[in-house]
Amino acid sequence: MRVLITGGTGQLGRALARLAPAGIQVVALGSGECDVRDPAAVRVAVETHRPDLIVHCAAMTDVDGCERDPRRAWQVNALGTQHVAAAAGEGGARLVYISTNYVFDGEAEEPYHEFARPNPISIYGETKLAGEEIVRALCPRHYIVRTAMLYDEAGRNFVNTMLRLARERPALQVVADQFGNPTYAADLAEAIWRLVQHPAYGTYHLVNAGHASWFDWACETLRLTGLSTPVEPIPASAYTRLARPPRNGILTSLAAPALGITLPSWQDALRRNLERRAKLLETSGSV
Repeated sequence: MRVLITGGTGQLGRALARLAPAGIQVVALGSGECDVRDPAAVRVAVETHRPDLIVHCAAMTDVDGCERDPRRAWQVNALGTQHVAAAAGEGGARLVYISTNYVFDGEAEEPYHEFARPNPISIYGETKLAGEEIVRALCPRHYIVRTAMLYDEAGRNFVNTMLRLARERPALQVVADQFGNPTYAADLAEAIWRLVQHPAYGTYHLVNAGHASWFDWACETLRLTGLSTPVEPIPASAYTRLARPPRNGILTSLAAPALGITLPSWQDALRRNLERRAKLLETSGSV
């Protein structure tokens, strides 16, 4: 099977390429090689590599940045997805579209399953939901995968930020009244590879099991790494942001377990992430 990954240099794109099962040929393209805002570039990539499957990871994921530059957010997350979905449909490729818990408003008291009604409250959420709708309209053989709080060993993410700040500051303040599912990119990648073995097209929530607040996540990260920097819980109202994240961003899945697909607990995932991060630091001096 030939697989084309957009956003191939990002956290999930790298994990998908690294963990691809035997027999799968992966081409992972970054924005410099395939800018999804350019329909001609997308068409050339698909015509050149002739994929059986496209995993569309490319996105503007800076949630506050989307509020600062909504035009770019719509161009990348919505229009870019339109270009990819159209090319997939024309080329006969199946499509995996990576979406987010930000399509929900977070006002429910229970976790959100795949059939809950979306109601985004940020530009990021609006543009990603638009991408979902475009995929459903243009590419019948699709998997829409919603995830949350994604992180990996390298790059800009919450875990790496907490580790850096814990070494730079005498104490940390972290929001304790917003919740979600911290999800390790490696676990998500492996779940996606399992998912695409099934011709069961539709919408899936793929997150590590369990949930946590940002404060819980920070405390567990520091505990596992042996850092003693104090962490103070604060309300979201005390932390000024351009975008308002959903208070309850917790996802649950009805669809994935029906296919036998479940992800490990977020605590176990975090432990494995930090162990691999330490090994990478030891061997290369950086991640």
